[in-house]
Amino acid sequence: QVQLAESGGGLVQVGGSLRLSCVASGRTFGRYAMGWFRQAPGKEREFVATISWSGGSTYYAESVKGRFAISRDNAKNTVYLQMNGLKPEDTAVYYCAAVRALYGRSVGAEYDYWGQGTQVTVSS
Repeated sequence: QVQLAESGGGLVQVGGSLRLSCVASGRTFGRYAMGWFRQAPGKEREFVATISWSGGSTYYAESVKGRFAISRDNAKNTVYLQMNGLKPEDTAVYYCAAVRALYGRSVGAEYDYWGQGTQVTVSS
């Protein structure tokens, strides 16, 4: 069992930056690939970024490529999402997720565990 807790969300102006963190419980964090997803009001949940178990492989949605960066620190059981150049369309609840696999996935249904989410609001 893995429990995930996100933090770092908030209100930021267009063009600003935020860094989200997701701390995982348990001693097997390194066996999980991790992902970030988001859901805006009235919209489907969408994939944002994913990272392999070692951190050596990452993959991004086209909408965030070049602006967001996913990373992880296995010693701290933590995955991060650095968000730069934020736009109003980035406003959403952001969720981290874990899948017991070497490499990450872009399909939410393939993930085993989810956090409760953290709100990100970008004001224009």
